[in-house]
Amino acid sequence: MVGVAALVMAAALPGSAVGAPEADLAYHGVVSMVGGRVDLRLTPRNYGPSAVPDATVRLRWSVAPANKQALPGGCVRSGARVMLCRVGALAAKAVARPIRLRVRLKGAPSEVRVEIDTAWNGGAVDRHRHNDRQRVLVLATGDEYSF
Repeated sequence: MVGVAALVMAAALPGSAVGAPEADLAYHGVVSMVGGRVDLRLTPRNYGPSAVPDATVRLRWSVAPANKQALPGGCVRSGARVMLCRVGALAAKAVARPIRLRVRLKGAPSEVRVEIDTAWNGGAVDRHRHNDRQRVLVLATGDEYSF
């Protein structure tokens, strides 16, 4: 009975899946803004120990992006202030191809907050969620902010 209770409890815990591979996704990069145009470069990495068969990163903007703009391949709008970009498969202890976005925002805000996190990780368990969730406040100065 104890084994059944432990299995039920493990399945109910967020971020846990019995028998699922464990991977540690993280996002690092730089972002800058001038005149309502944001330049963002981010590099996904997987610290392991398992590979991720497919992953997607989510970008949430505090100021809505302009309605019409070209996004790089693998990136789509998912809402008024949300974009998704495919990372793809990522081996353990590997770095993915950098994702580069140039996003025009509505108006010319003096600042924007961008939140970056994992939308999909191929079903892997990530017990270290602190490094795949980034919040960056970007001022319209042209300065680069690292995350």
